[in-house]
Amino acid sequence: MELSEVMKSRRKILDINQQDLSEMSGVSLATIKDIERGQGNPSLDTVQKILAVLGMEINFTVRQTGI
Repeated sequence: MELSEVMKSRRKILDINQQDLSEMSGVSLATIKDIERGQGNPSLDTVQKILAVLGMEINFTVRQTGI
């Protein structure tokens, strides 16, 4: 599952709209909208702020590419 899907799903479960998430996390509304559309490249700090509000943690999976 992509970050955009996880964020949107969790936000809806918690009944938080994008504006509320922006205010609660300190992340701009434009950035939240971009992430949920699968656009942009948010920093780790930005993602952590958002996920903290959503009651989630980052779980990294490292995959080897063929490079």
